Amino acid sequence: MVGVVGLGTRSPTRMSMETTCSALLKELESIWTEIGESESDKDRMLFELEKECLQVYRRKVDGASNTKARLHQSVAAKEAELAALKASLGEHSHHAQTEKRLSLKEQLASVTPLLDELKDKQAERLKQFSDIRTQIEKISGEIMGYGHSSDTSICPINMEEHDLSLRKLSEYQTHLRVLQKEKSDRLHKVLECVNEVHSLCGILGMDFSKTVDEVHPSLHETDPGNSTNISDSTLEGLTAAILKLKAEKNARVQKLRDTMSSLFELWSLMDSSPEERRRFEKIKYILGSQEMEIKECGVLSLQTIDQTAAEVVRLTKLKASRMKELVLKKRSELEEVCRRAHIEPDNSTSPEKSIALIDSGIVDPSELLVNIEEQILKAKEEAMSRKEIMDRIVKWLAACEEEKWLEDYNQDDNRYSAGRGAHLNLKRAERARITVTKISAMVDHLMNKTFAWEDERHMPFLYDRVRLVSILEEYKLTRQQKEEEKKRFRDQKKLQGLLLTEKEAMYGSKPSPTRSNSFGRKPNGYRTNGVLNGSMTPTPRRVSAGSATPELLTPRSYCGRQNGYFRETRRLSTAPINFVAMSKEDTSSSFASVSGSEPGSPPLG
Repeated sequence: MVGVVGLGTRSPTRMSMETTCSALLKELESIWTEIGESESDKDRMLFELEKECLQVYRRKVDGASNTKARLHQSVAAKEAELAALKASLGEHSHHAQTEKRLSLKEQLASVTPLLDELKDKQAERLKQFSDIRTQIEKISGEIMGYGHSSDTSICPINMEEHDLSLRKLSEYQTHLRVLQKEKSDRLHKVLECVNEVHSLCGILGMDFSKTVDEVHPSLHETDPGNSTNISDSTLEGLTAAILKLKAEKNARVQKLRDTMSSLFELWSLMDSSPEERRRFEKIKYILGSQEMEIKECGVLSLQTIDQTAAEVVRLTKLKASRMKELVLKKRSELEEVCRRAHIEPDNSTSPEKSIALIDSGIVDPSELLVNIEEQILKAKEEAMSRKEIMDRIVKWLAACEEEKWLEDYNQDDNRYSAGRGAHLNLKRAERARITVTKISAMVDHLMNKTFAWEDERHMPFLYDRVRLVSILEEYKLTRQQKEEEKKRFRDQKKLQGLLLTEKEAMYGSKPSPTRSNSFGRKPNGYRTNGVLNGSMTPTPRRVSAGSATPELLTPRSYCGRQNGYFRETRRLSTAPINFVAMSKEDTSSSFASVSGSEPGSPPLG
């Protein structure tokens, strides 16, 4: 018994127990000796005592063995569960060798927290998988149109639910992102289609809700609990609806353009007031707009088209009762175009002939209107071809006006006064002198342009029924004659000066009351500076070199002459003037008649 107790490592507790057991055994033996037990009885009782001790140890050993087996089983089970969780979560163990050196309880104690941690991670991972699976199921259902459960998407998740690794989670997340991207693209496309349908319905004046209801009710519902359907059938339905609306839009655009073209023609024909046109202001731009640019709400509605057609019918009926007035109005328009271009309108549609034709019923007023409109178009084309020459004529006439103004200015005795605006007139006079020097070049260029125009079109260039070249040639001839007259006047003036010099050399120059008074300014604007045979000889006031006389003819001079131009020819007198034989009054009047064309300078005296 003592040997049994002494097995194993002797710890202080065991040594104390052995000492106690030895003391009790000795005390038992002492008691047995006092009692007088025999040695055989003592051995028997010691044997029984050892037997009872062995039974107690056996029970303890068996209990310890059972506990060890349970601990081994628990550790193994937890390690297996731990391994399964790690495998499911895609983790690997790195503590297998260190765990073998620990006792079973230590092993169990070390495994349990890891197992609990992995279980928590598993629960969290399962929740992530569940959330992702729910989203995939929902999006797949939306894409499939709620009628087809995700047989292709959900089954793989259920079959591989034991695989909770991050790799698998990443695959599901990637799959979810692909579905989300597809959903976003489909939703964006659906919204684009819905917006286009809404815009087309607005332009065509159609019921948007009814149109999209035929595709799917969710396309116009505002309830936040109902999501927009993004299935293939919805996209196909929207595409078909858009094509149908576009075809209707094209048909209405063409119909409205035809109606508006007729309406514009009637407006122009009937000279409709702005108030009558204002009702159709919003659809006027359709004639010149592309179909993609038509965005005005209701502009292509059936009501708008009906209103436009009704207006065309109304104006057509009104047109029949106003054809004579319209014909006369178009004729006036033709005459105005011809007047601005200085050409002769076609006499076949004159007001008298047009009224007579309409009253007799020989010609349909509509055909007469078309004929006049063709004449207007032809007149406008001819006016465009004449534009460059007409512009040059305007510049030439403006230069002639400046020349006439310069003549009047040079005959003004007070032009050098310090009155208000005198400096402005001086500046204008300088500009006018420069302009006048260019008149000859203007006329030459204008004639060259006119000849080129006539050669190109094989017809004369008429200006108010008179050939422009004839007007220009006579203008040049008149201007040339005027220059010759100026030259003769200058020669006569030199001769007068010589005569005055000889007279003074012969008789001398004596002051007299008459001569003193001759220095006074005469009413006609001249000063006297000499006496010849008892008569006063006036010195003409000089004027600008480029000034012209009223005898110079321009196209405006022919306004009342018409075709009589070739029968009337104006010529300047070429006979010389004898200043010596003239009386005082005749000499003064002769100088006054030519003074307006002499180069200008301040009066002498």
